[in-house]
Amino acid sequence: MTHGTYMRKIIDYANRADPYPLYSELRKTPVLRDEDGPYLVSTYWEIHGLLHDPRISSDRRNLNPDAARLVALEDEEDDPMLTPNFIRLDPPDHDRLRRIAMYPFGPPHTPRRIHDMRGELARIVSGLIDDFQGRDGADLVDDFAYPFPVTVICRLLGVPRNDEPLFHDWADTIVAGADPDPDADATERRATVRRARTELSMYLSELIEDRRRTPSEDMLSALVHGDGPDGRMTHAELVSTASLLLIAGHETTVNLITNGMLTLLRHPDVLKRLHDDPHLAASLVEEVLRYEPPVQLLPQRTPLTDVDIAGVTIPKGESIWLILASGNRDPRRFPDPDRFDPDRKDNQHLGFGSGIHICYGAPLARLEAQLALTELARRLENPRLLEDPPPYRRNAVLRGPRHLPVGFDGVHAAREP
Repeated sequence: MTHGTYMRKIIDYANRADPYPLYSELRKTPVLRDEDGPYLVSTYWEIHGLLHDPRISSDRRNLNPDAARLVALEDEEDDPMLTPNFIRLDPPDHDRLRRIAMYPFGPPHTPRRIHDMRGELARIVSGLIDDFQGRDGADLVDDFAYPFPVTVICRLLGVPRNDEPLFHDWADTIVAGADPDPDADATERRATVRRARTELSMYLSELIEDRRRTPSEDMLSALVHGDGPDGRMTHAELVSTASLLLIAGHETTVNLITNGMLTLLRHPDVLKRLHDDPHLAASLVEEVLRYEPPVQLLPQRTPLTDVDIAGVTIPKGESIWLILASGNRDPRRFPDPDRFDPDRKDNQHLGFGSGIHICYGAPLARLEAQLALTELARRLENPRLLEDPPPYRRNAVLRGPRHLPVGFDGVHAAREP
């Protein structure tokens, strides 16, 4: 395999079901300049170092023109309604917006919000599994892993659940736009993504104005009316933040739950352990995040100055791809990395990233996955894969099955609350 094929191999759908042999080959050259443009970083310590390096920017406006072509996203800054969200910004703008967004979401200002959702999350999970009664199989994506986090994020933000079909299509288009594809028609792709972002932004803008007039107990109202030491977000910042939370609040969790259940069904001994001991869930979810992370790579990073790493100089403005899933299988960091081991010690994986951009919703995603996998393991009688590998989503960045057909012999009763 020549160096010039790596980027295209990563995004090639033929490798979606099992990209890990490719990553193993790639790690032989920890920092590699691909002939198609980006610098590919594939080893744990190099990725971890760059995620914590203040010289590395997440703002695509710092890419040189040739590198920006690879990102293939519309120029959000050209439209005040489409201002970049905080994961695409650098300090100090990133820090201010993230702090404001954290006020109504978690510690230290709202320390019990996620903890206090546990009962409601458990009821949603139980209700979805109850719907499997009388059936001998289900698609765990369409019937469970998608509706669960979507219901949660709608309730958390205050988005009417009946509007889900609207933002489902918008979210799919926007997320697909984040998937690098040098062969796509850039103009058509940009127009399609921009249209979806504009329609979602108009929807959220109306919802924000409604909360401005009539606040409720939801997180969107708290963002609209919050007035902490960092001040309030502008209307455009509110729209971009709400859009980020709505999309990221379910997209990655769908893949985390689905990848987790697929892994358990491939490891029936671990599935039985979880069935017998729900306390295994916390460490098991951490190992899923290492072994089959929902976010495989971060394709939008660039140096603000020339950076030397692993004997390679990456020039200012060049595109850097951080291959998180490869770093998670780096044998220099994780012994026997291709083995799924829920008892793994010192499991400081890159499944949620690291540094200032570490996943904002990680506490909620962890809790959702723990509850979901525990109840599926406990309540499904003799669950089994009906298709392996299952059909995967096209996206190389957010990797997970598009469908997960599972058969079972019955559904055990839910626990008493």
